[in-house]
Amino acid sequence: MKVWLKLLIGSLLGVTLGLLLPHDNQAVISALAWVEILAIRIGRYSLAPVIFFSLAVAVYELRQDNRMWGLVFRAAALIIGSSVLLVFFGLLAVIVFPPARIPILIEGQKEVLSLAIADGVLELFPSNAFAALISDGSYILPLCVLAFFLGAGLSYDRTYTKGIAQFVDALSRIFYYVISFFSEILGAVIIVLGAFWAIRFQGALHSEVFRDLIILLAGLALVTGFGIIPLLLYLLGPKINPWKQLYGSTGSIIAGFFSGDLNFTLPILIRSAKENHGVKRRVNALTLPLFSAFGRGGSAMVAAVSLIVIIKSYSSLGVTLADLFTISLASVIVSLLLARHPGDGTFAALAVLCGFYGRGFEAGYLILKPVAFYLIAIGTFLDVVIASIGTYALGRMSGYQEEKEIRHFI
Repeated sequence: MKVWLKLLIGSLLGVTLGLLLPHDNQAVISALAWVEILAIRIGRYSLAPVIFFSLAVAVYELRQDNRMWGLVFRAAALIIGSSVLLVFFGLLAVIVFPPARIPILIEGQKEVLSLAIADGVLELFPSNAFAALISDGSYILPLCVLAFFLGAGLSYDRTYTKGIAQFVDALSRIFYYVISFFSEILGAVIIVLGAFWAIRFQGALHSEVFRDLIILLAGLALVTGFGIIPLLLYLLGPKINPWKQLYGSTGSIIAGFFSGDLNFTLPILIRSAKENHGVKRRVNALTLPLFSAFGRGGSAMVAAVSLIVIIKSYSSLGVTLADLFTISLASVIVSLLLARHPGDGTFAALAVLCGFYGRGFEAGYLILKPVAFYLIAIGTFLDVVIASIGTYALGRMSGYQEEKEIRHFI
C-alpha cells in the first residue's frame, strides 16, 4: 500500500475516533496528549542519523561538482521569496475577508514565549563538536553544521578521504532504509495524532468564536497550497505537471498537517523527494534541512493573519498601510528564526509578533491559544508544501532531478 494512502486511512480513523470521544473529558485529553508526545518521538526517531550522514555526503559531492554555493543561494532566494509571497496573500485575504472579532478572555494570564535566538546561535557551536550529535531531536541545525564541516573535510584530499567518504555514504544509505521503515509505520502512528487533533478541533468549534478565523485560514491554505504554489511551479518551465508533483507530496502534507511538526514530517519528505520527485540526494539532503529550518513562509502567513485578527479584536481602530508593511516585514524576518521550533513555530511566531507590535498587544496571542493547534497545522501544511515543491524546483533547475512515473510513487 502507498505511504500516502496509509497516512490518509490512519488520519481518517484517528479523526473519526476523536469525534466520537468527549472533547471536554480531561482524562481523555491528558491520555491523548501523552500518546501524542510518544507518536512525535517515534516519527523523529530515525531523523538525526540520516540528516547527518546524507548532508555530509551531499556537501562532499556538491563541492566536487563545484555547485554547492549556487544551490544554497537559490534555496535562500526561494525561501525568502515564498515567505514574502505568502505573507502578502495572507494579509490581503484578512483585509478583504475580515473574520468576526474574538472576545478578550485573557485577563490575568501571563505566558512568555521566546525564540531564544542567542541560545540557538551558541548551540550551533558547542564546546565539544560531538555534543551536536546528542539532542532531543527538536533543533537539528547544530547537527547540520557538523555534517557540513565533515562533508567539507572529506573534500580536502580524496587520496586520503576516499575510504571514509565511502563509509559515510554507506551509513547514509543504511539510515535511509531505516527511515523508510519508520515512514511505513507512521500510518498507524498518525491515528493518535488525528484523534487528538479532532478532539481539540471539536472543542474549538464548540466555542463558536473562532469559526470565522478557522474558515479563513482553511480557505487560504487551500488557495495557496493547491493553487498559487502549483501555479508558480508550472510557470517555472515547460512540461511541468504541478499536480503530479503535488500528488507526490500527499503523504508529507498529511503528516505535517496532523502532527504540526516538521521534524516528524522530514523522513517522509526525504523519501518523497527521492522516490516521487526524483531529486538526487546531493540536492534534497541539503535543501530539505534548509527549508525546515528557515523556509517557514506558511507559519509566517498564519502568524501575520492572526495578529491582524487580534488587533481588530482588541481595538476598533483600523490597521494602517504602515502597520501592514511593518507586520509583513516582521513576519518574514521571524519566519527565518524559527529553527528551534519545528513543532510550534506558528504560535511562537505569533507571540513574537505581538511583543514586537507592542501597544498593549504583547499578550494578545493568548486569546488564540485554544486554536493554537489549528494555527500550527495550517502553518506546517504550507511549510511542507513549500519544502516539497521548492526542493523539486531546485533539483530541476540544478539538473539533479529525473522524472518518476506515478505508479512508482511511494
